[in-house]
Amino acid sequence: MEDDKITKKLKWCFKIKDGLQIVEPNNRLSESYLEEAKSSLARAEKNFQDGDLLWSTIVIYYSEYYALYSFLQRIGAKCENHACSILAVKFLLGEEKTKTIDEHKEKRIDAQYYMRVGKKEQVERMLQEAKEFVSIFDEMVSNVNEEEIKSYRGKLKAIK
Repeated sequence: MEDDKITKKLKWCFKIKDGLQIVEPNNRLSESYLEEAKSSLARAEKNFQDGDLLWSTIVIYYSEYYALYSFLQRIGAKCENHACSILAVKFLLGEEKTKTIDEHKEKRIDAQYYMRVGKKEQVERMLQEAKEFVSIFDEMVSNVNEEEIKSYRGKLKAIK
């Protein structure tokens, strides 16, 4: 997505009810979301092992979302709109960092609202991608420093 389009959409995200907000960084909440991401990943794995591909698909997405949201909480951004949360991370970290969750969000919508679920091999691949995604965000949240946090917050404030 082009930078101008992202910027325009993020401006909208700042204006909507429960949209993007810049708040104080919250380590405790960030850690809680990261733990929930890992717990959800284990739940997705169990659902997969039990042959429940629909719920595995749904929980895979949420495990990724919790990991991504953990990053936003760590840098002091709050948002109750999933599309805007993902867009904010795409803006800050680049499209490559959100490619997996973008794809899995579509799969989750298909499963949750249209009862369309991928084959076992596809869901298994999604599970592996989710493990990598959560691990990457775990690493980022654990290693982000105050200077980087200040920079990320500055980039978001410039759009607001």
